[in-house]
Amino acid sequence: MLNTTWLRTYCTLVEVGHFTRTAERLHMTQSGVSQQVRKLEEQLGVELLVRRGKGFSLSDAGERLYNEARDILYALSALEQRIGEDPPYKGLVRLMSPGSVGLKLYPHLLALQQQHQELIIDYRFAPNSDIEHAVADSKVDIGLMTSCSNLADVTCQAVATEPLLLVTPEDVMEPDWKTLMALGFIDHPDGSHHAGLLLSANYPEFQHYGQFQKKGFSNQISLILEPVSMGLGFTVLPAYAVEAFPKPGRIKVHSLAQPVSETLYLCLQRRKTLPKRVETAISEAKQLWSF
Repeated sequence: MLNTTWLRTYCTLVEVGHFTRTAERLHMTQSGVSQQVRKLEEQLGVELLVRRGKGFSLSDAGERLYNEARDILYALSALEQRIGEDPPYKGLVRLMSPGSVGLKLYPHLLALQQQHQELIIDYRFAPNSDIEHAVADSKVDIGLMTSCSNLADVTCQAVATEPLLLVTPEDVMEPDWKTLMALGFIDHPDGSHHAGLLLSANYPEFQHYGQFQKKGFSNQISLILEPVSMGLGFTVLPAYAVEAFPKPGRIKVHSLAQPVSETLYLCLQRRKTLPKRVETAISEAKQLWSF
């Protein structure tokens, strides 16, 4: 493999046309310049310079080397510059969160991308267990979770809280236990967890969500409240998912005596240095939640 230092010295010599001035430009001795050119000739097995006293001209091989080496050195210099760059609004940022968090954060990040179109947002919705493993394996840059990870490679910081809400059809005025039992439960991937947190704090009769007849299931966060709006059952959801439902007049959100919130955690790979573009996304999220 050719020594790039020797190549740079050779190309500089060709462009300057004088050994002494080349040495001055490169902060070398004249003998050092001559030695590097000699080593390059020995490695290639050809004469690069036709020496005439203190001057020189290029051999045919020397011309070819200069023309090709110049492009290679320029490309290496440009590569070094690109790798060394760390722009705050350019490049890919990969995020993963539960659906309710994504409904609030993703549109905000898209607005940021619209302002800085070289910033690329890759946003995935997933349950907590998938998120923490994706963060640990560096498959995403930022994870937002509603539980703290126990994995050694993941750091978690509590950054916000999200209320859990009891949602019924619009005609339900008082969601007493008998009414909930009659309605039945519209389930979703976190249905058991959310129902357990909120209902156990407010209904002494509650033991587990299996007490309710299951009236439906959806794993699409934007569709969970559709059957509720049609009078088919009730559910428990985080506030951001409820706020995003496009038919608020068709559902009833109830304030219970004992409010319950989930903690939202910002999760990162422990040993990974954050590029500025990832710091930009984190800053935008912090502004959104004011944490």
